[in-house]
Amino acid sequence: MNLKELAAYLNLSQTTVSRALNGFPEVSEATRKRVAAAAEQHNYRPNTRAKALATGRAMAIGHVIPLSSQHEMVNPIFGDFIAGAGESYAAAGYDMVLSLVEDSKQEKAYREMASKRNVDGIVLHAPRMSDPRIGLLREIGLPFAVHGRASDVVGDYCWLDVNNKSAFERATRFLIDLGHRRICLVNGLESMDFAWRRRAGYAYALQAAGLPLDPALMFAEEMTESYGYRTVVATQAMEDPPTAYLVSSIIPAMGVRRAIEDSGRQIGREISVITHDDDLSYLRNGDEVPQFTATVSSVQEAGRQLANLLLDQIRNPGKPLPTRLLEAQLTVGRSTGPAPSLR
Repeated sequence: MNLKELAAYLNLSQTTVSRALNGFPEVSEATRKRVAAAAEQHNYRPNTRAKALATGRAMAIGHVIPLSSQHEMVNPIFGDFIAGAGESYAAAGYDMVLSLVEDSKQEKAYREMASKRNVDGIVLHAPRMSDPRIGLLREIGLPFAVHGRASDVVGDYCWLDVNNKSAFERATRFLIDLGHRRICLVNGLESMDFAWRRRAGYAYALQAAGLPLDPALMFAEEMTESYGYRTVVATQAMEDPPTAYLVSSIIPAMGVRRAIEDSGRQIGREISVITHDDDLSYLRNGDEVPQFTATVSSVQEAGRQLANLLLDQIRNPGKPLPTRLLEAQLTVGRSTGPAPSLR
């Protein structure tokens, strides 16, 4: 069924049907609901090009990925986020535009999107502590939303983030309550805002318990499986090795587990591990019983919610910029237990 046929079926003008489907305020709520129900019943989907002409919008959201971060494209965390955001875009009739650009050409890419008007908004990924892209997007004037936060950036902007500080404070306290006193932090790159906040939560819990911060037990690298493995090998060779590891992603946590098992020790009995796992679709943390004790948040749900925040900002440009802070849940699995000295 096309627009003309749908309008004839409803005994309405094509203009009224189009305006009802595109959210124009002059259409009554009763008419809007009637049109939406008929469109759903007859499986009518507006032509994207026609919808763009009717609304003056591109009906697309942009995602710019720097070449230095191109590993993000195959990272299951990024994949889950895009899957969640894509659901929200599709439900609203929007397409997604992914652009892979050289680092030095990011500004050009954003400015071209604005000048060509081929997107209505932009999602900014992996914010750093002081991220110049936020100021750039404010200057350009395109609506944007940040997956995460940038602590050193002043002023309001739309963002959605997990409470990383609280999650890692809680995880560290859990290990302390189990009797662990030598807890190694296997963090992401701490120029990234999420990793800085996780370190802050870890440090706060140790200090609150009267335990020293040992720089030799705090690591920060790109979160690969081999990074987790190397960190365990290095720290277990210490004179006073850690009895527990707090890891920023399930990917290096797999390397941590491999190193523990290669050394002939048992995870959860001789060495404890807590990870942040992001509740990934294709990298599950066990089935009925989680493999790892973990601070859990769904990155796919974060994608859905952030996309909706951005779409709402596009539809309602005069409203205050929305923000949302999600809490991670601590789920106990098989990877933690009392410190060996207490067994």
